[in-house]
Amino acid sequence: MYKNIFLFICMTSICATSYCQSNLVKIEPISFSKVTITDHFWKPKLQLVATKTLNACVYQTETATPRLRNFQKVARKKGEKHEGIFYDDSDVFKALEAIAYSLKNNPDSALERKADEWIEIIAAAQQPDGYLNTWFTLSDITKRYTDMSMHEDYNAGHMIEAAVAYYYATGKRKFLDVSIRWANHFDTLFGPTKRHWVTGHQELELALVKLFKVTNDKKYLTLADWLLSERGHQNAVGYTWTDWKDTAYAQDVVPVKMQSKITGHAVRAMYMYTGAADVAAQTGDTGYLAAMQRVWKDVVYKNMYITGGIGSSGSNEGFGTDYDLPNEQAYCETCASVGMVFWNQRMNALTGDAKYMDVLERSLYNGALDGLSLSGDRFFYGNPLGSNGKNARREWFGTACCPANIARLIASIGDYIYAKNQESIYINLFVGSETKVNLKGKDISIKMETNYPLDGNIQIAVSPATTSNFRVLLRKPGWSNNTVVPGNLYSFISFNGLQPSILVNGQIVPITEENGYYIIQRQWKKNDTISYQLPMEIKRVISSDAIKTNQFRMALERGPLVYCIEGADNEGKAYNILLPTESKIVELPMNILQEQIVALSTTVPSIQIAADGKSLQTINKKILAIPYYTWCNRGSNQMQVWIPTSIKDIKLNN
Repeated sequence: MYKNIFLFICMTSICATSYCQSNLVKIEPISFSKVTITDHFWKPKLQLVATKTLNACVYQTETATPRLRNFQKVARKKGEKHEGIFYDDSDVFKALEAIAYSLKNNPDSALERKADEWIEIIAAAQQPDGYLNTWFTLSDITKRYTDMSMHEDYNAGHMIEAAVAYYYATGKRKFLDVSIRWANHFDTLFGPTKRHWVTGHQELELALVKLFKVTNDKKYLTLADWLLSERGHQNAVGYTWTDWKDTAYAQDVVPVKMQSKITGHAVRAMYMYTGAADVAAQTGDTGYLAAMQRVWKDVVYKNMYITGGIGSSGSNEGFGTDYDLPNEQAYCETCASVGMVFWNQRMNALTGDAKYMDVLERSLYNGALDGLSLSGDRFFYGNPLGSNGKNARREWFGTACCPANIARLIASIGDYIYAKNQESIYINLFVGSETKVNLKGKDISIKMETNYPLDGNIQIAVSPATTSNFRVLLRKPGWSNNTVVPGNLYSFISFNGLQPSILVNGQIVPITEENGYYIIQRQWKKNDTISYQLPMEIKRVISSDAIKTNQFRMALERGPLVYCIEGADNEGKAYNILLPTESKIVELPMNILQEQIVALSTTVPSIQIAADGKSLQTINKKILAIPYYTWCNRGSNQMQVWIPTSIKDIKLNN
């Protein structure tokens, strides 16, 4: 036994000395810090986040709630009591991370000064040994690291992520150095031959990989790998869980590399698999990749909503039984959709397969974006696919992870557009933007212009410094190829076979396809232009019979957007409408508040109770469907994504 333990320690040490970007990685995403957003759809949202959303976060963090005040109390050392919840520190850090991304997109000296003020307050609360947590420092610091469900590591993980982002955005090191001191402190206590530890709410794993990348200190990568390896052995060591008895809630039943089934809390799972992907990218550990591919199929094939939302159950903020995807009761936490974006980007990088970007795009434009109001200062925590009119967007939450989380995602949209490898440039998302990519020592400027997702016209200028031979890969969205998502959970019932078209400088060029990408390889010269046309068909979607709640129902999509019927456009009702499969649907440009959209219009049967109060009558009426992410911005009212095709599924009592 001791020989095996010694061998494990030696192998861990050997691996730690050889960590680098592994050959397991197929493509490398281009950082937000190297991308300028000019997009008609996303740039206004970046500006909205920079003003309305971050103003809300700042107000709630330092004025309306005690989050920042707790750090000041620690620094004063006067025995003051902690206010709020033990994981509130993380909201301060997530807001700082969002500020960091926003400063790149919308430089703001006042906002940067505010961030610097917060960082000074945070730094003053750090203990001499590097520990930083306001709950335990103010309550009873002797109890630190005695309960793995108390989010100490989760809070610190968000601190590290924010510090790295702020360093990349501003070049300032103070916050980064605070995080390094904490990580060094944690590393002295936990790891091989030290104390056992399982992160109660996964987050630290992926943060440590980010810290490794910015510092090149391999001990952070070793520690991230070790934290993942600790899971699934709770019967072998003296773990301390007090928050719950079912450790499946925190994905702590089976070792990570043996997992094949999604369980428990959705956000924790997404952060863990993102961290596992990040570790695999650096170590080349195929065990992590194989496990994530198995679990990914379990999520996408059996447990994902059409919006890309995950986590149907409110009782555990996570996953229930397979195919149990209720609409009105859907939990679909905004943070879980944000996590789907993180995880699927990593899976795309590890495999070079566009199917992961298809799921990322679905989660981004629907499940995640729905979490932020069109005004930028109201939020959804959960994102149901049906409402009887009682749902409402809120200014803030007691547990306020979602507002800052959606803010940091939108502000960092530049992270997800482009990627590269040694001989190729990948166009993963269709967002008006500019970047410069270096291939084999040569700079290549890329400029993309588009009105996506309002239309499918995409122009990409490719300008190498000198004429060069390389590949440009354009993602061919699954929805443009009669595929809703991989697997058979959802399928189109209307598809006229239109295919994307590609021209270079107005001419047809040789193109190959691989892993969901169109590949153009040629001698590129300055100002070569790719014209990429995606057919934005209106498509009807049905779900697998295994999803009982969607039987005799249909959903609508156009491009990457899922649509819904909202009472605000349909005489206050959304539950009395039938959508026959043969109804003709047309596009209708309109605005919801300041948001320009393409609505869908059709004339369909509306079922109503007759004047006698005893029978039903059918009246044909014109209805409107709007993009799902725009609903509930004009007050609380009824909404449905899955529209009945049969009268027996009408719910007039709503």
